[in-house]
Amino acid sequence: MKQISLHVATEADMEAFGGRFVSALGNLKLVTLNGPLGAGKTTFVRGLLRALGHAGAVKSPTFTLVEPYEMNGRRFYHFDLYRLKDPEELEFLGIRDYLAGPDLCVVEWAERAKGLLPAPDVAVMIAPANNGRSVTVTAHTPRGEAWLSGF
Repeated sequence: MKQISLHVATEADMEAFGGRFVSALGNLKLVTLNGPLGAGKTTFVRGLLRALGHAGAVKSPTFTLVEPYEMNGRRFYHFDLYRLKDPEELEFLGIRDYLAGPDLCVVEWAERAKGLLPAPDVAVMIAPANNGRSVTVTAHTPRGEAWLSGF
């Protein structure tokens, strides 16, 4: 399992990190984001989407569970499972269909899916640390390892 760790000092730096993430995006299909409330997960996604060319607002899909985006012919799905009451709700949402396609799915609070999600290509852990954030990126699949090598 390949892994990198870094320190992100500000919200702007977290958004920039999300943008850098896109530079080597390749064919990743599933990225999970973990960390406490306010850690910067949605800020990371905002940076990623801005780098892909999205100019509109980026909000956390806390109540809708998923927010779709399409840029440059590629679909991107931002999931937020914070309010998920039962992992089975993901079956009703059609999570398997989202994951079966060629699109990128980024999932906040993936631990609430309790085994319904496959191993992510890349898992990003964000935690408050030293007046900023500690970020650890771990590859869990060969596709994720190839991506991390290019990052």
